[in-house]
Amino acid sequence: MMLRIVALLLSALLAAPLAFADNEFKEGGKEVGAGFKKMGKATGKAFKKSGKATGKAFKKAGKETGKAFKEAGKETGEAFKGK
Repeated sequence: MMLRIVALLLSALLAAPLAFADNEFKEGGKEVGAGFKKMGKATGKAFKKSGKATGKAFKKAGKETGKAFKEAGKETGEAFKGK
């Protein structure tokens, strides 16, 4: 009986560090995950900002192209009216 109690206590003492190591591993994984999440948010914000700038540039170019076609159309129309 005494041998069983000693064996049970020894196994409990040997299993305790493994349980703590598992907890530290989980916490380390959480920290890594949080780091990836922050990095992902920062990357997303950067893409959003550059996307807005690109969109504004295309919009401006489109407006200028539209104005040029409108003026060319007016000139063409006036040329046909004059003939």
